[in-house]
Amino acid sequence: MRTGGQLIVDALVANGTKRLFCVPGESYLAVLDALVDAEIGVTVCRQEGGAAMMADAWGRLTGEPGICFVTRGPGATNASAGLHIARQDSTPMILFIGQVQREAREREAFQEIEYRRAFTEYAKWVGEIDDARRIPEFVTRAFAVATSGRPGPVVLTLPEDVLRDIVEAPEPKPYTPVETYPSHQQMEEVERLITEAERPFAILGGSRWTAEAVSRFASFAERHELPVGCSFRRQALFDHLHPCYAGDVGIGINPVLAEAIKQSDLVLLLGGRFSEMPSSNYTLLESPYPRQKLIHVHPDAAELGRVYRPDIAINASPAAFCAALPSTAHNPAPASADRAAALHDAYRTWSTPPTEGPGKVQMGAIMNWVEENAQADTIFTNGAGNYATWLHRFHRFRGFATQAAPTSGSMGYGMPAAVAAKQLFPERDVICFAGDGCFLMHGQEFATAVRYDLPVIVLVINNGMYGTIRMHQEREYPSRVSATDLTNPDFADYARAFGGHGETVTETAEFEAAYERAKASGKPAIIEIRIDPEAITPTRSLSDIRNAARG
Repeated sequence: MRTGGQLIVDALVANGTKRLFCVPGESYLAVLDALVDAEIGVTVCRQEGGAAMMADAWGRLTGEPGICFVTRGPGATNASAGLHIARQDSTPMILFIGQVQREAREREAFQEIEYRRAFTEYAKWVGEIDDARRIPEFVTRAFAVATSGRPGPVVLTLPEDVLRDIVEAPEPKPYTPVETYPSHQQMEEVERLITEAERPFAILGGSRWTAEAVSRFASFAERHELPVGCSFRRQALFDHLHPCYAGDVGIGINPVLAEAIKQSDLVLLLGGRFSEMPSSNYTLLESPYPRQKLIHVHPDAAELGRVYRPDIAINASPAAFCAALPSTAHNPAPASADRAAALHDAYRTWSTPPTEGPGKVQMGAIMNWVEENAQADTIFTNGAGNYATWLHRFHRFRGFATQAAPTSGSMGYGMPAAVAAKQLFPERDVICFAGDGCFLMHGQEFATAVRYDLPVIVLVINNGMYGTIRMHQEREYPSRVSATDLTNPDFADYARAFGGHGETVTETAEFEAAYERAKASGKPAIIEIRIDPEAITPTRSLSDIRNAARG
């Protein structure tokens, strides 16, 4: 005989949960009590959105469901930001929400929400457990749904009285992973089309990758001299210094790369949906009928043909597809090798940062220093904003699971993601890039890093504004500034107030020593980098944009 709370925790243990992220609430006290006796790490967060983003980052970096617990009403709605990220980014995640007791439902009880109506758009499945005896069934199903097909978030709501009920229930068993595989005939056809193509191109994206799959595909690309691009914020799927790497297929794409994709006669789209951002608003591949021959590989059959009609549609995960790739040698035509080399050279040029621009701080020089000194397995996290261009365009990712960034473009993600990444890989360096506006969306999770002694380094790039919106504002309404200026704290003092280490950089030459002191401190650290507001992008100033808009 066990309480519902104990059954929840037992089911998590049976399904391999090693850590969960939460903001405590009275609605699920029985679960918190059961966790006292369980071998599950518990990270207590400062806001439910941050907790959900940590769970997303955990799922993103492991491929296993990130687990988050929040209380009802305001707690659940705060967490919806993380749910939306997990949904758009195809990340396995399970959000458990404390719910009002059963007898109070449908009366608009204190903090009551009907989550099946509220969260269906965010989640793959929203369920409510009415009978404690069915908890093992519901939790195991949640793990299966979150990880199968196109991964995503699941929401389970837990009425408070169900968690207190003492019942007899079956012992929980782990979920059975669902895998889909390409057929032998499909793989032969893939090999034939790539061999016959004069200008093939591969775009890697989505989730359900493994380190082995990444390695196998790199070998396959090398044998075929196949140019490879990574979809928006999926850059850790291919070594950027590999001679076949052609660049990031995302926002602000290299024009040379964009033209190469448009001129390809065959595109292998592996793992991703190729939605609005990576497709440059559906212009790289025309919808619904691409000019290029298209091989689309995706673990969810519903995504195949949803936007683009493929010539070959393969319902398989990237891991299963890569496992089936032939390992035989291939002798591509010299033109193929020349094309791959030319695109890689174009990427190297594109990803070399400028070292001159407005102001005393040159982010290009800072990026050069980071590139020379960061370890290959360093994990980089970020949220959203123009500042992220410095990372995504100019950092050369070398290995799998070195990036945690939202394809949904959600601000505030970098700090919570850094906490989760450092707890998952304590031996690796974790560097978070954040803008001043982005950081303060979830900057309070710096306190979580301090509490758990997680020495992450946060680079807050401060220009005193919501920079991306200002850029668009100046382009559309030049010199009519509204609602984009910010008043910020001293971010170094902010770090010290929480018990961390703080540094301020006002000139480029100060960065190296500031970084070395931050790392030597052994504490979570914030390095505030104060850049000139004119330095709105790596290559254009606000004045350039404003003047161009005026004509």
